[in-house]
Amino acid sequence: MGKPHYVASGRASLFVETMGSGDPVAFLHAAICDRTMWSAQMAAVAVTNTAIAYDRRGHGNTRADVEHYSAVADLVAVLDALADGKRVILVGCSQGARVALDATLLHPTRVSGLVLIAPTVPGAGAPVYSPAIGALMAQLQEAEMQGQQDRINDLKARLFLDGPGAAAGRVSGLARQQFLEMNGAILCSPYGGTSTDDLATFQRLGEIQVPALVMWGAYDFPHIQARSRQVATLLADGIGEELAGSAHLPSLDNPAALAARLIAFIARAGAGK
Repeated sequence: MGKPHYVASGRASLFVETMGSGDPVAFLHAAICDRTMWSAQMAAVAVTNTAIAYDRRGHGNTRADVEHYSAVADLVAVLDALADGKRVILVGCSQGARVALDATLLHPTRVSGLVLIAPTVPGAGAPVYSPAIGALMAQLQEAEMQGQQDRINDLKARLFLDGPGAAAGRVSGLARQQFLEMNGAILCSPYGGTSTDDLATFQRLGEIQVPALVMWGAYDFPHIQARSRQVATLLADGIGEELAGSAHLPSLDNPAALAARLIAFIARAGAGK
């Protein structure tokens, strides 16, 4: 457990955790997780850097009244409070990667590097599912329509933790328990508003000049893998890497391997300052 902080942004009190000291690295979680998805990577990065992770609205220990808001503005509030005015490396997974990309487009001088894992990118096109994956998505949609929260949680673990390219139950033990607890809490969280950020991000990827590492799991949805490859190609200084033995959440199913890649990237990005 790192040092806890609360940062005000609009009508939200954002819960933030920091560890270590040095140049800042900020972690942005997926929509189906909270900041604790990064626990192993935070500890590894904190050996040489200040590691910052926060719960976005509707997640973890953050509390917020209902309002429309900017997810990027929330991130900036966290950085204003805890990054000591330094440029930051942003590490984001899925929707967290979207916030990282949007923040880099809006505030390019504040970002020194990007690590994007299975990034969600507005404008990248709608997914096309195979029959097998489509059947799983139909089960998820039915469970959502019927409000079956335990079923929703189990299906999301099947799709995003195990991955549609792997067997059901591939990830077990503490990692699965952690996912089910995180996402289960999110499913019970009250509605807190919608982010109004709308940047046509995919069409603007070429504007981003900072070093970027884009990663995707070999067991993730095929369309997410394809999109990640596109993002790595379209970024001016992007590198793409497939993670064997991972799906959508390598911080949980392959924590040590992901931490090693983060440390190597941080060293590369720092050398280029």
